[in-house]
Amino acid sequence: MSTSEPPSSSGAAIVEPSPEGDHVELGRRALMFRIRQQEILAELGVVALQRIELAELLDRTVELAAKGLEADLAKILQYLPQENRLLLRAGVGWDPALIGTATVGADLESPSGFAVRTGQPVISNHLENEERFRTPDLLKAYGVRRAINVILQGEGAPFGVLEVDSRSEGEFSKHDIAFLQGAANIIGMAIERQRYERSLQNALEHQKVLVGEISHRVKNSLQLVASMFSLQAAATTDQALAQGLRDAISRVTAIARIHERLYRTSDITTVDLAEYLSDVCADLASIVTPSVVHFVADGPISMATDRAIRVALVATELVTNAARHAYVGGGDGEIRVRLNRGVGNSDIISLSIRDEGFGLPPGFDIDPGDGLGMRLVASLVEQMGASLMIHRHDPGSEFVVEVPLHPV
Repeated sequence: MSTSEPPSSSGAAIVEPSPEGDHVELGRRALMFRIRQQEILAELGVVALQRIELAELLDRTVELAAKGLEADLAKILQYLPQENRLLLRAGVGWDPALIGTATVGADLESPSGFAVRTGQPVISNHLENEERFRTPDLLKAYGVRRAINVILQGEGAPFGVLEVDSRSEGEFSKHDIAFLQGAANIIGMAIERQRYERSLQNALEHQKVLVGEISHRVKNSLQLVASMFSLQAAATTDQALAQGLRDAISRVTAIARIHERLYRTSDITTVDLAEYLSDVCADLASIVTPSVVHFVADGPISMATDRAIRVALVATELVTNAARHAYVGGGDGEIRVRLNRGVGNSDIISLSIRDEGFGLPPGFDIDPGDGLGMRLVASLVEQMGASLMIHRHDPGSEFVVEVPLHPV
């Protein structure tokens, strides 16, 4: 007769825990833990893509690293090769006063030093019995029992070490190394990207300074040329030569004005055409005396720098031409310059130069043979794909140049 377990007092059979069931449950928990680590790596990847400051990036990294290994302490140590030390740059669970001040040795006898020197991860699951490395005083002070270190690799040189520490019993495993190294790789690339962006920004700022300095020197050189032309014009008794030199001064001054604007702004590719022409007309007013030059514009118009120079040269030629021919004998009169958007087409600008003088002679037309000034106007109008119209008024005449805002 076989024996059996006696029934319980309640009449129900006693069911002993199944070793196989325990194993399945442990496996399920381990799987969920690893899935959670992958989710944390995905979250860290999103953080790494954000444009945040380096300090915030490091803080989020140690926070997620500690969470991924269910530890209460984590830190990033930045390698200082000149001092052969590792500086505590970011941490969770540590005294905030230690951040940015505490250091540990970066020699091979230190777990974190070994990681940064060799590039190999380091696990110390029993620091109290560790014989390979000395336990840093910082870890002793916080009662750390186990630690895991992986390198934060930079481009060409390591940034430092990502370390997670725990005061609880247990063991870090090779799977934990895979998680932590994955986190370190993500954040290492983000750090390098930020370094690269800072380097590009510094180079860009340097380039802007150089371009500004070049524009400043070009402006000064052009002003020197204009001064030399002015001296020559004053010294000569040949009126035709003096007039030619004054015309040259107007052209050189118009170009110098654009360089003056370029070295005062961070954007060298475009200028406000209205402000630029206002300056040019102010310069012309001092050259074409006793005529008076008035400039008006409907508002700012942004235009490519090279294109704006051509418009300014056209305005210069037409204003000086009006001053020379509209008021014969040097009489006083107004020359009105107006800039506005084309009617019904915002991609066209209209430049009008009008006088109230004697008007154009019968049969006047722009002939490339009629003087350097008009040849220059015709050439610039063609280069810009613009059109030039001439209107006769009583009194005076008007030149209207319609210019596409952008090259066709």
